[in-house]
Amino acid sequence: MEVRSKLKFVRISPRKARKAIELIRGKNVEEASNILMLTPHKSAKIVKKVLDSAIANANANYSMDVDNLFVKRAFVDEGATMKRFMPRAMGRATQILKRTSHVTIVLDEK
Repeated sequence: MEVRSKLKFVRISPRKARKAIELIRGKNVEEASNILMLTPHKSAKIVKKVLDSAIANANANYSMDVDNLFVKRAFVDEGATMKRFMPRAMGRATQILKRTSHVTIVLDEK
């Protein structure tokens, strides 16, 4: 049985968040948690939060054994983009894109 956890509209670009996701895809949840704990990126902290939520969902809602869980799928989709403007020379303005992400982790038992 699959257990899923999502974190939507996270204020980090999807390209940066995918770096942490690639480290844990297909790994045991304990190993994945240890990898994320030791990775010094902002995205690793966000992905670890989603992973911990998925583990808690599996344990509380479906009574799954945490030792047998592994990361079946993990992906990051692009969320809404906030558009801001920055003043530039000679009265002009340039657009600044503040990107958001939707992080999804799916766990399954071995």
